[in-house]
Amino acid sequence: MKRLNISISNILPIRKAWLGVGLLLALSSCTDLNEQLYDKVSQDDYGKTQSEVATIVGGAYATLRGYGSGTPEGNGVNCYPTCEYVFFTQECSSDEACIPTRGTDWFDGGRYQQYQRHNWDANNTGILSIWRYNFTGVSKVNAIIYQVDKSGLTDEAKNKVKAELRGLRAYYYYNLLDCFGNVPISTDFTEKVLPTNSTRKEVFEFIEKELKEIMPLLPSGVTYGRFTQNVANTLLARLYLNAEVYTGTPRWQDCLDACDKVQGYQLTPNYKASFAIQNEKSPEIIFAIPYDHKQGTVGNYLASMTYHYNQKQAFDPAGVYQWCGNGICAQPGLYSSFDAQDVRRNSLLIGQQYSAKDGSEVLMDNGEPLNYTEEIADFTNAAQNAGARLNKYEWSATDQWERDNDWVLMRYAEILMMQAECNFRLGYIPTALTYINQIRKRAGLTDLTSLTLDDIDTEWKHEFVFEGLRRTTNIRFGTYYNVWWEKPADPADHHTGIYPIPKDELDKNPNLKQNPGYVN
Repeated sequence: MKRLNISISNILPIRKAWLGVGLLLALSSCTDLNEQLYDKVSQDDYGKTQSEVATIVGGAYATLRGYGSGTPEGNGVNCYPTCEYVFFTQECSSDEACIPTRGTDWFDGGRYQQYQRHNWDANNTGILSIWRYNFTGVSKVNAIIYQVDKSGLTDEAKNKVKAELRGLRAYYYYNLLDCFGNVPISTDFTEKVLPTNSTRKEVFEFIEKELKEIMPLLPSGVTYGRFTQNVANTLLARLYLNAEVYTGTPRWQDCLDACDKVQGYQLTPNYKASFAIQNEKSPEIIFAIPYDHKQGTVGNYLASMTYHYNQKQAFDPAGVYQWCGNGICAQPGLYSSFDAQDVRRNSLLIGQQYSAKDGSEVLMDNGEPLNYTEEIADFTNAAQNAGARLNKYEWSATDQWERDNDWVLMRYAEILMMQAECNFRLGYIPTALTYINQIRKRAGLTDLTSLTLDDIDTEWKHEFVFEGLRRTTNIRFGTYYNVWWEKPADPADHHTGIYPIPKDELDKNPNLKQNPGYVN
């Protein structure tokens, strides 16, 4: 069983508090920032003591897993968008992954084909899921801050608790800044006025200001599963790394300064240790979402969305492994872009699959061998075995539908890559090489002796394959708008660098304006 090294007395999110919090679950979603939640916050005496407030704060962390109600994103079926719709939309709009239509499977109104071809509109339900996931988190954090303010804690204790909550809210707003740009900023739980858009620059400045203000109040050092100064500085570094995209002004040195403040982590000798079933032991992970099926967590089922239906025969001698959906896979060319000796290539599964019971070839339903191919001959009518599969997180024959691997949001390798890129962009090439070669050495590769932006882009792609960072990297390097597999060049105005505000949200709030380049 996974454990967090934390103490109730310090208002920390213990694992049970991460799981099911009655008060938090009683709060309805407020993704359009319209519905007023303050009348639904418990008005009894709960939340007055330090330990009770700790439980409530743990509930705020639990919002990172998403929600499981029947929604338009899932066609009325329960979904947890962290590892499904949010991840799918981000990855499949990059040059990394795709979800081919396989016969009658995985068409779903054409949304996955829209991701690939960058021809989405305001009705795309995956884009709606990104909006709702993040604004649900914002709304619930605002509600919990409201209750903390009403608690019996001292003002000093309240400010420390609220610092972590504001940090989580800043994380959600960073996602919204990256994906939508011009979004409403809401911090008042009791606000009744329908909000209007803020500019992308204003959202950037809000996140920066929040992170700087809370920094002295956050816990220092390394604490797993908690929003600490290290997490805040990593998020601030991400903000500055992409500042030129977000505001028009590069902030490379500011990114380096934030990276320098992240302390206490190291690369694991084994690359895949950060994605093991018990990956909470990794000294590389800066921030993650804990999962443990024994504790009743739900929402981590990415593995089931990538493997072929009959992959269970290769994983489990009894052939009763959890259901697999045969969906998301790598785009052609990704697997072969890795050097043969690069250990990170094992993040993709390719080739013939063999029975764990007797070593025989696993077959597909049509009787042909289950042999994963890198190539996908027909994106709109793909073979069942087409596409290398996502194989980054460790699996076990005893896996449940809800995996026990914690979902990695930030790890130390990202700090090193940000230091490499920013030093390069500032002209400090030898320094940039020292950072990028640390990454390459762990991957089993020889040191680079010279460096280009293409080299840096490649290392980002290989080091963080299927970690949800690729779309942002594509945009920062300008490759997002290029022609690639099954994708034409984007429109000349590059408006696709942010998503449209979903029509469902525009219909609810007439004060919102659509992003440039899109129609309502």
